[in-house]
Amino acid sequence: MIGTPATQRVFVALGANLGNPVEQLTQARRAIGTLAGVGPLRASSLYRSAALGSREPQPDYLNAVVQFESSLNALSLWRALAQIERALGRVRFGVRNAARTIDIDLLLFGEAVLNSPELTLPHPRMHERAFVLAPLVELAPELAIPGKGSASALRGKLSAQSCERVAESGAWS
Repeated sequence: MIGTPATQRVFVALGANLGNPVEQLTQARRAIGTLAGVGPLRASSLYRSAALGSREPQPDYLNAVVQFESSLNALSLWRALAQIERALGRVRFGVRNAARTIDIDLLLFGEAVLNSPELTLPHPRMHERAFVLAPLVELAPELAIPGKGSASALRGKLSAQSCERVAESGAWS
């Protein structure tokens, strides 16, 4: 499956700041790896970042990015990722930027650019978030984000956002 014309290179962001974030990120990583149509995963290190955009104080987040090849279409993959979130206890309260036990975001699906009611690709705010770009650049320093430019250059513009590498990739598998 890997490297065939029917597959796309995919990047997915993982984050958590409630409960046991390392365990929740590990469970999410493992669940993604078991999806039909998903090839072997590569995972970034874990990064700690302050919560962005919250009205209430929150614990820091742990974040990572996983990369894999997928033969699924973007919408099917996004729906499968949402099912994993729900299975891991994600509850949406309708409050944007609320604390959470798990957050799984489809960042990039090959070079796809999509703007539908269900899914926007690339993820619409990924280029504004150091906690996404730092692990993304770790996995793919050459990556360009469609319509935004070099992920490495974009990461350099966000040096004021706190984002600290706290554990190697193998430490949370």
